[in-house]
Amino acid sequence: MDSVDQKDIDERMKDAVRMTAPGTALRHALDMTVDGGLGALICIGDTDNVIANGEDGFPLDISFTANRLFELSKMDGAIVVDGGLTRILRANYHLNPDSGVYTAETGTRHRTAARMSQVTHATVIAISQRRQVVTVYVAGRSHVLRRTTDIMTSVSQLLVTLQNTRTELDRKLWRLSTLELENLVTLADVAGVVYLFEVLMTASRELGDYVLELGSEGRTVSMRLDELAGDMDATYTLLVRDYAADSSPENAQRIRLQLRDAPNTTLRSPQKVAAILGYPDLRPDSIMSPLGLRTLSRTSVIRDEMADKIVDEYGSLSELVDDLEDNPNRLDEIGVENPTILADRLLRMRGLGE
Repeated sequence: MDSVDQKDIDERMKDAVRMTAPGTALRHALDMTVDGGLGALICIGDTDNVIANGEDGFPLDISFTANRLFELSKMDGAIVVDGGLTRILRANYHLNPDSGVYTAETGTRHRTAARMSQVTHATVIAISQRRQVVTVYVAGRSHVLRRTTDIMTSVSQLLVTLQNTRTELDRKLWRLSTLELENLVTLADVAGVVYLFEVLMTASRELGDYVLELGSEGRTVSMRLDELAGDMDATYTLLVRDYAADSSPENAQRIRLQLRDAPNTTLRSPQKVAAILGYPDLRPDSIMSPLGLRTLSRTSVIRDEMADKIVDEYGSLSELVDDLEDNPNRLDEIGVENPTILADRLLRMRGLGE
C-alpha cells in the first residue's frame, strides 16, 4: 500500500474515532447496546456498495437517533446508516462480503465487519455480545473503543511523563543556550536534547490520540497538552536546523521523520544521532557550532525570515555574537530592525552586557 493510501486510511480512521467519541449520538447508541448486553453490526457510509454486498433485511430510510439505533440492534443482521449519520437505511440486513478477502478476525461478526470495511469505503462497527467490546473497522484496520475511565487512566500517566519531560527539556535547553553562546556545545549535549524532544513528541502524539478518543470530554486534556507541548514542535525543528549538515527546512523535516521512527537505542547513541543529522564521523565530545536559529527565535524583535538572513550572513551563532562586540552596526546594514535591542539581548545572554 502506497503512502498516499496509508494517509487516506489514517484520516478515515481519525474521522471514525471522532464519530464514535463520547458525547456523540453514535457513541451513546453504542454504549446503550453494550450495556444492554447486545451484539450489533453497523455499516456507516458508502451505502450503495454496502447494500450491493448484502441482501434481504428491512428498508427503512428513517431519521437517525441514538435510541432508534439501539432498538434496531436487538434484531439480527446489520444496520446500514448513511455517511452523514442522518438516515438509517436498512435493518436486519444480511451482509455477504467476499469470503476470499483476508482477515485475521475469528468471530463471524468481526470477520464480516473486517471484510466489509475492505470491499467498501464504509466505516464498519462490530459489537461483541459475549465480550461487550466495540471494534471500529476502516479498510481492514481495527480500533477498539475504550471507556472514558480507562482512557483517563492512561491520560494521567502520560501527563506525568509529559510534565517531567518538559521540565527536564527546559533545563537542558537553557544549558544548551549558555553553551551555544560560548561555542562549547558537544555532540553529546545535542543528542541529549534530541532524545528529550523525541520523548516529548511521542508522548504528545499519544496524548493527542486520547484527546481524539475522548471527544467532548477531552477539552481539559487538550488544553493541558497545548500548555506543555504546543510551542515545542517549532522549537525542535529549529534545533534540528541549527545542527544539521543541511539546514534547509525540507531536510529538517526529513530528519525529524527519521528520528521519530528511530528505535530507542539509536536515539540514545550520540554517534547515531549525528549520522542522522548528516555527520557520520563525530565523537560524543566533538564540538558542534549552531547556526543560531533557535536562539534568535527567542528574541521577539526577529522575524523568521530575518533569522535565516542573519545566519546566512554570519554562518554561526558564535560568529554573530563575537562580531557584535566589534561591529554592532552590521546588523543594521543587513536590514535588521531594532539591531541595538537584538545585540543587547544576545550579549546579555552571553553575560557580556551590563
